[in-house]
Amino acid sequence: MGMIKEFKAFIMRGNVVDLAVGVIIGAAFGKIVNSLVEDIITPLLLQPALKAAGAENIEKWAPGGMLLGKFIASVISF
Repeated sequence: MGMIKEFKAFIMRGNVVDLAVGVIIGAAFGKIVNSLVEDIITPLLLQPALKAAGAENIEKWAPGGMLLGKFIASVISF
């Protein structure tokens, strides 16, 4: 039972709880930013620019077999 008491004391220290809360909030914020980019910014700004350039589906752009388009889309999403 000593190990359980020590583990409980470790978990109840502020640093571990704060870290766990930070990770959860960070994951949720990541989803919000991802939705903002995919649902608002891309349709309003990026799609007309890609259409004007003749590259409507950038994710399928693969010169030489490398998926550069998918990489560029990920960078824009970040």
